[in-house]
Amino acid sequence: MTQQVGSAGSFLRKPAPPAAPPPPTFRPPLPPSALGVPDAVPPPLPAARRRLSFHGTGGTLFGIHVVNVLFTVLTLGVYYFWGKTRIRRYLFGESAFEGDRFAYHGTPQELFLGFAKAFVVFFLPIVVLTVVRDVLDVGPTIKGAAALSISVLFLMFLPVAMVGARRYRLSRTSWRGIRFSFRGAAFEFVKIFVKGTFLTGLTFGLYYPFFVTRRQAFMISNSYFGNERFDFDGRGRELFGRFLLSVLLTLPTLGLCWVWFLAGKRRFFWEHTTFGAARFGSTVTGAALLGLWIVNAILLVCTLGLAWPWVRARNINFAFRYLALDGSLDLERIRQQAQQASATGEGLAGFLDTGFDLG
Repeated sequence: MTQQVGSAGSFLRKPAPPAAPPPPTFRPPLPPSALGVPDAVPPPLPAARRRLSFHGTGGTLFGIHVVNVLFTVLTLGVYYFWGKTRIRRYLFGESAFEGDRFAYHGTPQELFLGFAKAFVVFFLPIVVLTVVRDVLDVGPTIKGAAALSISVLFLMFLPVAMVGARRYRLSRTSWRGIRFSFRGAAFEFVKIFVKGTFLTGLTFGLYYPFFVTRRQAFMISNSYFGNERFDFDGRGRELFGRFLLSVLLTLPTLGLCWVWFLAGKRRFFWEHTTFGAARFGSTVTGAALLGLWIVNAILLVCTLGLAWPWVRARNINFAFRYLALDGSLDLERIRQQAQQASATGEGLAGFLDTGFDLG
């Protein structure tokens, strides 16, 4: 009975009100790609233009130069290597990119040892062969062999010196703590140099544009900043027309056309040089280059050479003024990959006055 009453009571009880529906939840709209509509492509960012800057002055460089000359004279030339290092540290330290200065890490001891090795390897054999050719009383066959050996030594050691100097100087240069490096094999450059010299002479100079372009391609494409490689995509035939025109205009312009050729060659080399996705560019003109040279010559003549520091600072400022790097530059992915390099090639370059330098 109890269960029946309970069941009956349940029919007499007032029914409970229905539960309230849950509040609506916010759901973000589906992206267009989920509905089959392609996302809008953001407009490309404008390519960045970056420039080098030089903060040095001729006055400061003159002070360094005076001290270098004084101590070089007092030490009978030994201080030359210390003076050269001081000038390089100043020039690199006053050159900046993206607001950060470059740094030069070479030491005078390295330059001195490199010069000593180059003296033994290069200068002494030349002296001995010159004595055989001009002094000793030997047969014409031996004299001819000595003369030929001297020519071969010069032809071989010149490219070796150029590669060695570039390898040393890049390995001792850094920016934001990351070193530059050069990884080209000297033997490969010797082949380019010997072949180019031979063909240039054989064609009465017409092969010159192809020769210098191949040299530039080797030097640039084997240069690195950290683990990122520079590249060069120029071809000698692109420079040949400008070279041939200069040859034809040499007499009518009394040789002044070659100033415009050199400016065009500088633009050509830079415009075909890339670093990652960025490309260098130069806007230098023949008129600007001629003006630079005329003013520099006047300064040097009127001061009997004392204006050399100002001339060097002018040359660097001039080079940076017309040079730019255009395009995206991902500096975050560049990592250190320092390379070892001997100063022997630098010593050879000192004998033969080769290699590159600021200004």
